[in-house]
Amino acid sequence: QRRVREAVVSTQSTGDEDVSVKKPSFPPISAEKLKSDKSEFRKVPIPPHRFTPLKEHWMKIYTPVVEHLKLQIRFNVKTRNVELKTSPETADVGSIQKAADFVRAFALGFDLEDCLALIRLDDLFLESFEIADVKTTLKGDHLARAIGRIAGKGGRTKYTIENVTKTRIVLADSKIHILGSFQ
Repeated sequence: QRRVREAVVSTQSTGDEDVSVKKPSFPPISAEKLKSDKSEFRKVPIPPHRFTPLKEHWMKIYTPVVEHLKLQIRFNVKTRNVELKTSPETADVGSIQKAADFVRAFALGFDLEDCLALIRLDDLFLESFEIADVKTTLKGDHLARAIGRIAGKGGRTKYTIENVTKTRIVLADSKIHILGSFQ
């Protein structure tokens, strides 16, 4: 509270003039100061139906994380998590979040090539929601029909939505996962 009082300096004047307030200025922090000595650690849970694809594509997942982002990665079989850890060679502070989003996107069911775009591009995001969040009254057959309408016959509607919005969509039971930019 004392710092706040010292940072805000106000000058009182006559009734005709406005009260001026000086805002504190915070210079940008350099990358060396932002990077701490303590290593960061993230765990990404893998659902059981994605174990086989993870095993098949492990080297394609492992290579960009280790070579490009300079992180340490392992799959803990006991806890069924992919564990990510920063190393002394890690240059970018946000690389562990990029890697966690990359592995999470693969665990949700996106293609590996689409997941790799999360590492390469900065403006891609991953959003998940349930159909019940949008329309709360859907239950049973009505929910199944709504999911079917989004997918369309042979996936045509889903592909049209993907191409028009320049996103990737995964329909998993009553959840929808979207990978794309906010434009």
